[in-house]
Amino acid sequence: EVQLVESGGGLVQAGGSLRLSCAASGFTFDDHAIGWFRQAPGKEREGVSCISSSDGSTYYADSVKGRFTISRDNAKNTVYLQMNSLKPEDTAVYYCNVHYWYTDYWGQGTQVTVSS
Repeated sequence: EVQLVESGGGLVQAGGSLRLSCAASGFTFDDHAIGWFRQAPGKEREGVSCISSSDGSTYYADSVKGRFTISRDNAKNTVYLQMNSLKPEDTAVYYCNVHYWYTDYWGQGTQVTVSS
């Protein structure tokens, strides 16, 4: 069974930092790209960042480029999202995602709240 478990969210002041973790199980972690998405109240879920399985190449949404860094530890089946210089508009529930056997799997999400 594919499982994704996010952690590391919380309340932080603008300009602060948080590191999110996504612990994965139930599939061959090394072989799959992992993505981070977020959903703010009243808004659609949007892609934030992703990291490939093969060469570790990364993608960032323009809104987080230069502030967020995605990384993965294949030995721990975990993907991280280091978030620096947080802004109030980063407030959202953050989810990790894997596309496995034609199905998108999601974790339960972790709340990030940035106060101004």
